This record gives sequence, structure tokens and C-alpha cells, in this order.
Amino acid sequence: MIPVDAWAIHDQRGTAGAWSFERRDVGAQDVRIAIDFCGICHSDVHFAQGDWGAVQYPVVPGHEIVGRVVEVGSGVTDLAAGDTVAVGCLVDSCRQCASCGAGLEQYCDTGWTGTYAGIEKETGRQTYGGYSSGIVVDRHFVLRLPATLDPAGAAPLLCAGITTYSPLRHWKVGRGTRVGVVGLGGLGHMAVKLAAAMGAEVTMFTTTPEKAKDAARLGASRVVLSRDPEQLRAASHSLDLILDTVSAPHDLTPYLETLYRDGTHVLLGADARPFPGVSPFSMLMRRRSIGASLIGGIAETQEMLDFCATHGIVADVEVIEPAGVEAAWKRMLASDVKYRFVIDMRRL
Repeated sequence: MIPVDAWAIHDQRGTAGAWSFERRDVGAQDVRIAIDFCGICHSDVHFAQGDWGAVQYPVVPGHEIVGRVVEVGSGVTDLAAGDTVAVGCLVDSCRQCASCGAGLEQYCDTGWTGTYAGIEKETGRQTYGGYSSGIVVDRHFVLRLPATLDPAGAAPLLCAGITTYSPLRHWKVGRGTRVGVVGLGGLGHMAVKLAAAMGAEVTMFTTTPEKAKDAARLGASRVVLSRDPEQLRAASHSLDLILDTVSAPHDLTPYLETLYRDGTHVLLGADARPFPGVSPFSMLMRRRSIGASLIGGIAETQEMLDFCATHGIVADVEVIEPAGVEAAWKRMLASDVKYRFVIDMRRL
């Protein structure tokens, strides 16, 4: 077993502190990684606070991981010590079902193993994530990080990046597609950057007038204040796709009215509570749809990283030390970050 240090969450209040545990030994198909940076995702807070069910403490969150290869198993021939690599939200799946065969491991028919709070097949133990000094991952789930990407800025691409890239690709966004983005946060700022890089005309929906300038900087050509009925009416029937990044229940009807015929409103924010009801007439009169999307498969995530390298895209980040996790969580819940915290795990 391999001892590692971590910055763990010890209770439902989010109390964070140092902790140590052991990773499994490196198997034939495994890669051992020294973690340099790990992004903080809203999912970390949801899970650790018990919003999605019972939690076995301590928990080590983190699924936006960038680091360096330290050791590879005997069956790994395409990675070597010193390579810069990345790990996202999942570290295993059945790899036999139709979804896995299609490169959609995130929809594995028998369930995938999360980077943290999953059950490791090799040991039967709970998985622990990237708020730690190192991790051992099957080669299939290890991604190459292009050398041109800043490692700290690239870390959030492993969740916020792929969560927004995957639906843009699935709904075939390209030049001239009219895309709306609801919420300018960790996911939303990536959605704007990626959609604009794909050639889309991007409309940003926000409740905060002060964010208009930033939205334009990120690539939005129009900003709509979603609390202003006149601005919403002016945007009626003008969009083909909406990426909704808000992770709290909210009324979808005003946004549905901004979609043109056959438009789709895609839910990306994760919240266990049901959303308010939607009037069927908001949908049937123009054959609109409500959809949802969950991260991306391994091949698509690598594609996303390569796309970001080509277009010079990384997240806007604020780098912190591990001891700053509790304060960062509080600030994130107060929307006081532009737009993603990243922990420098080298300071652990």
C-alpha cells in the first residue's frame, strides 16, 4: 500500500483538516500520479454536506486533478514518469456494456466508479479524490494534458470543462448556432468560452448586471438580465440551445420562451430537489425540449483537452493552499470567486 497525505472533510459542517490514508499498490494497468493541482467543484460541497445522501467521513473530495506520473504498471507502455496527466470525475466503469463500448463511460449501464466516494473494485474500499498528494488510477481513465495548457487553469477542465463541452458537441453546436448560457459561475464561464470558440453566437443570462462586462470578455455577444421581463421578451424565440448551469431549483419557463422551434434547454446543474413545474404550452407550440447532460466519456474528455489547447482555453482560477479550503467553500457558496478555486496540492 502507498501512504498519501490529504486535506479531508471531517463532518457535515465542512470542517477540513490534514489526514493520511493509503492508496492501493500499482497494478499492471495502473498509473501512480503525484497531484499538483485540484479544482474545487460545487459537487464537492454538495456531497460532503450530505445533500446527495449519507456520507462516510472523513471524505477526500476532488475530481479536477492535474499531476505528474510517478510510476506506471508493467502493462502501461504509453506513459512514463514525468508525463503531465489529468484525472476527472470517474476512475472506473464496467467497460463491457453498450454505453462503455460507445465511449460513454459516464452512462455505464452498471454504474461507474467516482474519483471520490465510490467503491474501488480492486480493494472494496471507498475511493478518495484529489485533495491529496497522490492517486493511483487505471490507465484507461488517465488523460494526457497538452503541454500548452497551464496546469492550474486546466484542472477545472476535468469537470467544469467537459460538463459544458459534452452537450455542446452532442447538440452539434457550430458556427452560427445560437447558444444561451444560464448562470455565470464555474460551469457558466466555461460554457461561454467553449461555445464561442466553436463559432456560436452566445447569449449570457444573469441576475447580476455587473457580470455583463465579464460575460463579453469571455465571449458572449449578448447579455440578458433574467430578472427583467422586457429583456426576456426581447430575447424570445432567438436561441437554438440553452445550457443551464444553475444548481438550484428555478423556473424554466422564461428561458424556454427564448428558444426557437426545436430548441433544447439542457440542465447541467446538479441538485437533488425537483424543479418547479413547466407549462406544456411552453414546449408544444414550438416543439421545444428539456434535456440534461452529465460530464463526458474518456475519449471525449481528451478531445476537449486538445480542443482547449488548440484555442488557448483554460478556466479563470484563483489558486489557494490546502489550508484555505474551508474559506474557499464559503466564498464559493456566496458566489465570491471568478470563477474556480484550484488547490495547489504541492503545498500540502
